[in-house]
Amino acid sequence: MKLVTFMKDDHLALGVKLEGGILDLEAALKQQPNEDVPTSMMEVINKGSEAILAIETYINRLSNPALLSENKIEWGPCVTEPNKIICVGLNYRKHADETNAPYPEVPILFNKFNNTLTGHQKKIAIPKVTEKLDYEVELGVVIGKEAKYVKKDDALDYVFGYCTANDLSARDLQLRTQQWLLGKTCDDFSPIGPYLVTADEIENPNNLAVKTIVNGEVRQDSNTSDMIFYVDEIVSYISQHMTLTPGDIILTGTPEGVVLGYPKEKQVYIQPGDVVTVEIENLGTLTNQFVEEK
Repeated sequence: MKLVTFMKDDHLALGVKLEGGILDLEAALKQQPNEDVPTSMMEVINKGSEAILAIETYINRLSNPALLSENKIEWGPCVTEPNKIICVGLNYRKHADETNAPYPEVPILFNKFNNTLTGHQKKIAIPKVTEKLDYEVELGVVIGKEAKYVKKDDALDYVFGYCTANDLSARDLQLRTQQWLLGKTCDDFSPIGPYLVTADEIENPNNLAVKTIVNGEVRQDSNTSDMIFYVDEIVSYISQHMTLTPGDIILTGTPEGVVLGYPKEKQVYIQPGDVVTVEIENLGTLTNQFVEEK
């Protein structure tokens, strides 16, 4: 199932992508009520398979539901209120190679905050404090069950779903100190979506094509199989150190092709007017236009 959020009457509503468009669950439930069907993304994530079954059963009983065009909705982030956003740095072999960094022996973790969340087709203002804004296509992993001291072999059982993400990075801020946080946490620096795809639809998260396109030019073209630490390893590792809760997002690193990896004379960072698209196989295409901050 592909779940979405979109703006409706000043709030983020829950939708489901169907063959002909987006089903507005809130509107459908007004016409055909069902108390078992959740109406928010976080409720779906928290209730997990029970909620997914309730939605599937409900949709199968609808006759000719009215669907919204994907071109006409205002997209929200596909996860709205994560308790934590945890990121893994230098997790692709070729990305480490291009930045002349040694392969890490354990996952390198840093965090982002909810202020960084935004959605598909949203315009993103380039902060005045940076001159080196970079793109990073990343596989987003969304936790579905409380996880603590989880074994690697069991780790994927705790994943609710996956999404496409762009871990925007202000390189001049990121590298100003040993801590990367400042360059990672400006407003709207974590567009995610357009869909949150339930885990049952993804056979192997460690074998998905990933790509970044800037103004029509392919910049990143790789596969999650190049990750140093796979999804099950990452979830297990993080759970040894903190409790993961439903809705937590893990961004699993980016492949080669970022601006930072180019020779200095060829480094052209994101500029106002640029359109950046990141896409992951079976998860969808996420596009944002960048504008000058007012």
